[in-house]
Amino acid sequence: MAVGIVKDGEVVFAKGFGEKRLGSGEPVDANTIFSIASVSKNMTAAALGILVDEGKIGWDDKITKHIPWFQLKDPWVTQEITLRDALTHRVGLGRILGNRLQFMTASPRDSVLYQMRYMDLEKPFRSEFVYNNIMYSLAGQIIEYTDGRTWDTFLKEALFAPLEVNGTTTSITQLKANDNQAYPHQEIQGKVVPISRRNWDNAGPAGGINASISDLNKWMLMQLGTSGSYKGKTLISTEQMNEIHKPQMVRSQSNAMAPQSSYGFGWTITDYKGKRVITHGGATDGFNSAMYLMPELDLGIIVVGNTFNSLGNAVAYQVMDAFLGENGVDWNQRYLQWYKKSYEHASAAREEIHQARNKKTIPSLELDAYLGVYQSAGYGTIDVNKEGKDLVLRFWKSDNLEAKLEHWHYDTFRAIWKNPAQREEFMQFHLNKEGKVAVLEFEFALRPLLLQVGAYPSNYTHTERFIKQ
Repeated sequence: MAVGIVKDGEVVFAKGFGEKRLGSGEPVDANTIFSIASVSKNMTAAALGILVDEGKIGWDDKITKHIPWFQLKDPWVTQEITLRDALTHRVGLGRILGNRLQFMTASPRDSVLYQMRYMDLEKPFRSEFVYNNIMYSLAGQIIEYTDGRTWDTFLKEALFAPLEVNGTTTSITQLKANDNQAYPHQEIQGKVVPISRRNWDNAGPAGGINASISDLNKWMLMQLGTSGSYKGKTLISTEQMNEIHKPQMVRSQSNAMAPQSSYGFGWTITDYKGKRVITHGGATDGFNSAMYLMPELDLGIIVVGNTFNSLGNAVAYQVMDAFLGENGVDWNQRYLQWYKKSYEHASAAREEIHQARNKKTIPSLELDAYLGVYQSAGYGTIDVNKEGKDLVLRFWKSDNLEAKLEHWHYDTFRAIWKNPAQREEFMQFHLNKEGKVAVLEFEFALRPLLLQVGAYPSNYTHTERFIKQ
């Protein structure tokens, strides 16, 4: 992991801990590059702020003004959706794309956006906060359609260059083998192991940036003090930075007396001990990041790590308490106890699923009857083939999205992904009245109860129906 702290316009801490790759002995330092995942969202919002300053776009512009072909399933929503809607997670789309898979495809960004016309909204338009990634992909494409430069080039030239960052990239394809970079890890079946990087290219504006804490400290300095400026240079006007940082969309809280929680443009906004906190986390396969700003204290904290856990949040709250002069809570212990309880709960729920399995069943048909191509308008194709005695499923003809189908019970199978970081998910075949295979339903686990336990149990899933061709 690595930790960066800025205070009163200065970098006061920048240090790495542990190893870049388990067992390598190569130490992490302040310039080691980590994938920061969804912390990328506020960089995309900042880039749009520059275009607002230049008069090329407005926060309340309709999306179709800049991308005329864009459609959602509801024609009225298509005509009404604005850039502000997209940035504040109030469209209602959620994670229905099966985000554990979608970002690994080689499809261009526009191709993924095109598929939005087939997706149902999870919640009514503008009714409540529903977090998603695809609308930030859309926001990034607004840059290309209005400025001419791609999101990647625009960030490099309009943000990274004036901030004098050295190693920040918008894609893992820009990282070289000898770069000072951390490698992702994940706890799988009780053991922390190295895993493959996830390529976010077709959703880069939502989570594709890779950076060191040395570079992220500069990013936080630009957010604080005279917000929008760095070393006396104005990158974004104070007016637009205020718009980015202010509450735009309420996030519901279970406790009426809890601190307010809202969302700006790429930032979660809350309060802690009477002080405003502007924050965002990021999580992708094998990487975690946590960024916290306390503008009233002119304080910024960034913690990045190369395995999935909540340690970054614990460190950030410990630092905030230290600057507030209150050190009565051991945040590490608090988060650790939460983790242990969550692990126990998720493990018990997973065991219930296993106990409910009926092992005394066989598939309705011979395995060859399940072979073929299955099609969904929104999700494209699934191929089911045979390797030896096993059924093998492949999404979008991608070698990176192959899974062996383990018979679970009846016509339900468990898809065991060849990439172990993707774990296992469930799918089911359905027969028509003639007794032939007609449908494949795949259940995407969009938010596991605890990833360390597995992709399931999940309290947030999406089941997609694929018709046999």
